Amino acid sequence: MPAAREALLDAACAALVRRPWSAVRMVEVAASAGVSRQTLYNEFGSKDGLARALVRRAADGYLAGVERALGGAAEPGERLIAAAEWTAAAARDDALVRALLTGCWSERLPAPSLAGVPSGSAVPAQRRADGPLPTPRELVHLVRDRAVAALSAPAAAPSVTARLTRSCELVVRLALSGVAAPPGEGGMAELVRAVFPR
Repeated sequence: MPAAREALLDAACAALVRRPWSAVRMVEVAASAGVSRQTLYNEFGSKDGLARALVRRAADGYLAGVERALGGAAEPGERLIAAAEWTAAAARDDALVRALLTGCWSERLPAPSLAGVPSGSAVPAQRRADGPLPTPRELVHLVRDRAVAALSAPAAAPSVTARLTRSCELVVRLALSGVAAPPGEGGMAELVRAVFPR
């Protein structure tokens, strides 16, 4: 039931824009998605299951955007700039992405446990978002490692890869600092170029 699942997640996101997560009602989410409340519970098991799926979708969407930014044909520095700018934009535009990246969960947001779901869940495994959700530190490392993989030359010397890894992590952390305190004139590009010169 992938279409119903996406419709339910979209409805939950729309409800979250209008009110805090604690005020979002499962019956309203189901009605907005055009499915029964039973379908919602069959798909996610509980409100916490829906919250985990929302957060998982936000994390997956953010990482897919990082992949797109790093996958271009531009110079390595420009691809890192694109990934940093994507990070800042995604965090600015999506409160769930911002919370995932910073670890700052407001009372308006669902805050599911970052640990995995116990294996006895009544929801079928293919529907659960039961793996551990990434912490901010894990997201930094995921993005850093994806950047290194996208930018490193085949058979690069270990010292070159180590320098690239440090530079990529600095760029990711600069992007996160831009979430908390947006850069001024020159924007993210100027900051990234200072860390990752051509």
